[in-house]
Amino acid sequence: MTDPNAIQPSELDQLPDRDPEETAEWQASLDAVAKAAGPHRAAYLMRRTLERAEGAGIALPKLLETDYVNSIPTAAEPAVPGDEAMEERITAWNRWNAAAMVTRGSKHGVGGHIATFASAAWLYETGFNHFFKGKEADGSGDQLYIQGHASPGIYARAFLDGRLNEEQLDNFRRESGGNGLPSYPHPRRLPWLWEFPTVSMGLGPLSAIYQARFNRYLTNRGIKDTSASHVWAFLGDGEMDEPESTAALALAAREELDNLTFVINCNLQRLDGPVRANFKIVQELEAQFRGAGWNVIKTLWGTAWDELFQLDTTGALVRRLRQVPDAQIQTYQTRDAAYIRQDFFGADPALAEMAKLLSDDKILECFHLSRGGHEERKVYAAYKAAVEHKGAPTVILAQTVKGHTLGEGFASKNANHQMKKLTVDEFKNMRDLLDLPIKDSDFVDGVVPYGHPGADSPEVRYLQERRAALGGPAPARRVHPVAPLPAPAEKAFASFDKGSGSQNVATTMAFVRLVKDLVRDKETGKRWVPIVPDEARTFGMESLFPSLGIYSPKGQTYEPVDRDQLMYYKEAQNGQILNEGITEAGSMADFIAASTSYATHGETMIPFYIFYSMFGWQRTADQMWQLGDQLGRGFLIGATAGRTTLTGEGLQHADGHSPVIAATNPAALTYDPAFAYEVAAIVKEGLRRMYGEAAPGEDQNVFYYLTVYNEPLPQPAKPSVDGVDEGIVKGLYRFNTAESAGITPPANAPRIQLLGSGTAIHWALKAQQLLAEEWGVAADVWSATSWSELRRDALEADEALLRGEERVPFVRQALQGAEGPVLAVSDYMRQVPDQIAQWVEQDWSSLGADGFGLSDTREAARRHFGVDAESIVVAALAQLAGRGEVKATAVKEARAKYGL
Repeated sequence: MTDPNAIQPSELDQLPDRDPEETAEWQASLDAVAKAAGPHRAAYLMRRTLERAEGAGIALPKLLETDYVNSIPTAAEPAVPGDEAMEERITAWNRWNAAAMVTRGSKHGVGGHIATFASAAWLYETGFNHFFKGKEADGSGDQLYIQGHASPGIYARAFLDGRLNEEQLDNFRRESGGNGLPSYPHPRRLPWLWEFPTVSMGLGPLSAIYQARFNRYLTNRGIKDTSASHVWAFLGDGEMDEPESTAALALAAREELDNLTFVINCNLQRLDGPVRANFKIVQELEAQFRGAGWNVIKTLWGTAWDELFQLDTTGALVRRLRQVPDAQIQTYQTRDAAYIRQDFFGADPALAEMAKLLSDDKILECFHLSRGGHEERKVYAAYKAAVEHKGAPTVILAQTVKGHTLGEGFASKNANHQMKKLTVDEFKNMRDLLDLPIKDSDFVDGVVPYGHPGADSPEVRYLQERRAALGGPAPARRVHPVAPLPAPAEKAFASFDKGSGSQNVATTMAFVRLVKDLVRDKETGKRWVPIVPDEARTFGMESLFPSLGIYSPKGQTYEPVDRDQLMYYKEAQNGQILNEGITEAGSMADFIAASTSYATHGETMIPFYIFYSMFGWQRTADQMWQLGDQLGRGFLIGATAGRTTLTGEGLQHADGHSPVIAATNPAALTYDPAFAYEVAAIVKEGLRRMYGEAAPGEDQNVFYYLTVYNEPLPQPAKPSVDGVDEGIVKGLYRFNTAESAGITPPANAPRIQLLGSGTAIHWALKAQQLLAEEWGVAADVWSATSWSELRRDALEADEALLRGEERVPFVRQALQGAEGPVLAVSDYMRQVPDQIAQWVEQDWSSLGADGFGLSDTREAARRHFGVDAESIVVAALAQLAGRGEVKATAVKEARAKYGL
């Protein structure tokens, strides 16, 4: 009789069975094991067989989940070098001071987080004592992405190390006095300590992957040997819900980034409750990372569990651990032994028998305290295995208790992320638990004291000796004393001053041509890092493929289909272009790594990232803020810009607002150049400011955002009048007057000033002709290269006035004496030019492309939004009519004439 539970050959199996008899024997063996020893034993044997096959190089699908136990058995754990007792004392001081700092700060109402570091203390301390290389180590040291909410613990360790003092700890989250500490890792606020801003969740893991990848890029291109650098990213299990957290896992595995380790603190809690209340986050993450090709190490249980696993002869314990959801694990953390006996052990007769052999104290030790992430030997074993693993990145899933050592009021409580302080009694209990030499009398007026064993204590000497052996303090940010980059040859920029004659050239193409010239520069050419998200051909960059090559750590293992063409698709191990595929987020992470290489590696790189402008600031603005926080430098190029220039693509591609978003970022210098020579002048100034000799008081830690257009038009020569170069950089200059444009207006003709940016200046120039020829109005045309820089200058003038200093905004200086009203127009919403309205002395009006974009021809779209030349004429006449300088009927006549 056939066993109905036996495994049957699949009728859908497409592979021919060359030996059905042998197959049947294997299946019968599995059936026999399941029948005799139970399904758990059969599953165990299958897992071990699959693991053996994988180790032998037999091509099989990877096993995505393993049992809910430690990946490294206790017997296989290496000894921890150094003094474990000493490191435990150091960790105790750090735990105390982190909690004291936040509690003392709570009286000022500034907040803070205690529970995260309490759970992760050993994850950091083990690394600081044995793994994290400092800036004096080989290469550039390691790059540490610290979990943002754990920052109090990092400050506490820096205090113990003598890098911070009590006054600074007391100014945690109070920076305005100049001696405070930022709430989270912020390089712009504490640039000697923090390298990477991480608290905007999801950006840390994404950036860590691309940082590790960029390290390899530098090595493969011969810029710097970074092979000794390792990237460590400390993350929360709740943070892994962010799509950016897992967006680039496949890239890391595909490029075999074994210089990267994720350490995920699995305390099973996010801000409001369990991460996976009804499921198991560790198992979910294991499957996700294994499926992406990562090496996974689970560090779940402490040594107290060893006895339980030894007693588990039937597999019932392992099976039960896989069944219990995370929220119930948290409940066990807060309940007594009787509850655990009944709910956990009582679910299986074999477990009930096991529980009879366990004391209540043993049960509570296991379920309340003993987690892999709280024991140095467990963490050390995982870290050592991670750095020794080759061929793939590693993720360590370390289970901890959120609020560990903070007392019963904190541990595993749903609200502990928002709990900002401990009572004096709770601190005294914590002191006793940690065995710290702090007296009751040290609590003066109910204020918890900071604890420090002394600058010459064994603990501090040990800490400093360990850091010295590993290459100096960590974390640390260091800007190496590198010489400013020499300016490229002037001819690269000057060639644009002549214009294009009768040839139509889009400003996008002008920028690409400029870059082609600049990457040939003998001094600085190799430092350019072109970044593009699978749109190089759209932007006319395919000509760079054969000359620069597309970076690939594998080189080119195939013959490209277009190999016989001049601009064939060339990949190379030392390729210069980062062509990322369809990922704006990944491209921005690339840009951030390259733009901060001057500090991370002491190697100045010049990244430019070119993208559909609609898919930049709108889509990845959080990363632009990260870029500013991290003090990055480089050029962001918003191509196919404007709301009306990208014909036929529709509203999701029609950018009418990116300069508005960019203007909110203090580190972004936003320009909307109209002509090729303006593009060249802005890039030249950007290279000087970010990479050359800085002027006194000038902030080099800025980045440029240029909008460029896909509308081919004749490019004029640069006007040969004074002040053009200054005006391009500062944001405004007069391109022409009615007279210099060859227009002879009537005597005493009314006059108006037309301000245009980007492609809109061409509509203004046409309107200038129509106003003169058909309405007898003289118009001067101005190029507004940067509305936001004009605004910033004006704001600085206002601030100076409050200090008693007289300063006239540049926009007011430029327009001084200009006759008539001002009409501003751009291919963006009116809010863009309206940024400067309050500082313009003349009557002000504006036109813009407000609303949703639409698919149509450029002409139809501009008529729809009322920004074409004819609409400008009507708006200009309306302004002049309001001043009594033209007849009111002229406005109505113009509307009828142009069909508006």
